[in-house]
Amino acid sequence: MKDLSPRKATGSWVQTERAAHEAWSTLMGQAPQAARLMHLLVARVGDHNAVVISQKALAELMGVTDRTVRTAVKILQAGNWLEVRQIGDRGTVNAYVLNDRIVWTGPRDGIRHSLFSAAVVVSSAEQPDKDALDNQPPLRQLPSIYAGERQLPTGPGLPPPSQPSLDGLEPDLPTASRNDPAQ
Repeated sequence: MKDLSPRKATGSWVQTERAAHEAWSTLMGQAPQAARLMHLLVARVGDHNAVVISQKALAELMGVTDRTVRTAVKILQAGNWLEVRQIGDRGTVNAYVLNDRIVWTGPRDGIRHSLFSAAVVVSSAEQPDKDALDNQPPLRQLPSIYAGERQLPTGPGLPPPSQPSLDGLEPDLPTASRNDPAQ
């Protein structure tokens, strides 16, 4: 299985409120697996307080059974720690939207968009082509334009589009025919 640890970006952090820390401490004593699951999700949330991951991958990360994960999720839902948005019809892959009054990343002004954006964690073990994952050709790289940069056209490009003449407005170009004795 590929590494599912959270991304290690410079300045990568989450914020919590003091009251949330107190509640989290209580949760650790009452439901330690639920508290562990919350920490795992918090470490992986994207900029909009959500992460998409399968129950199987969560169980693998925690070293527990799928049933333990389902129980922990129910506890977190009941305690208003997170919302669950089902992906697909089976319910085994979900978007976990963390309560933005407890934990958040980035500025708080865009937090309520958390239902529409998420970090997606995918386990290689769950992929149908898992044996070929290390041998795939690289994807095309799309260039990024950063603030203050401009795109400059380079390379041969495409020929200009060809447009037929309009009736009555054909260009009057000199021509020579093969039967012309001047040739």
